[in-house]
Amino acid sequence: MRRNITGSVAAGIPTAIVSDSVMRVTRIMLFVAFTAIGAQLSLRLPFTPVPVTLQTLFVVLAGLVLGPRDGFYAMASYLAIGALGAPVFAGFGFGPAVLIGVTGGYLIAFPAAALVSGSVFRVLSGRSGAFAGAVLGSSLILAMGSLHLTLVVRMPLATAFTLGAVPFAAGEFVKAAAAAVLAGRR
Repeated sequence: MRRNITGSVAAGIPTAIVSDSVMRVTRIMLFVAFTAIGAQLSLRLPFTPVPVTLQTLFVVLAGLVLGPRDGFYAMASYLAIGALGAPVFAGFGFGPAVLIGVTGGYLIAFPAAALVSGSVFRVLSGRSGAFAGAVLGSSLILAMGSLHLTLVVRMPLATAFTLGAVPFAAGEFVKAAAAAVLAGRR
């Protein structure tokens, strides 16, 4: 295609729109990559079937940095890529079986958590808004993960929350604080 003097593409689409779209997709895919890397930085605890990972930091940070819509798209893309066979889940896991397995509830909550984090931040703004958004997004992940444990492992709800949320709450609080600081620097 040839460009005309105003910088638009011959088909009539302004170059700025094309480059904005490319930049947007690039940012979304960067958060997919960050989340995949964060999933590999994991630690298994002996008393719970769920590993501690850094990926939840990137989930809420996606909502804060990209905004609710693109944060949602980033996490939905992450799940789709993993379900289709890319080894992006914790322990280089992949495939639909991971999404219905022990950690599936946490993973399935990722798009909604990014959406919630970004939406709260958009309304409240500032570091306190970013922190509130990140805490709510992280809480959603822990709640959905624990509920999923009741279905998959057939744990009583109280046990599922004791093993699926309580051990991770302090770490999620720290990650929420880190996300708020990082989002405040953009």
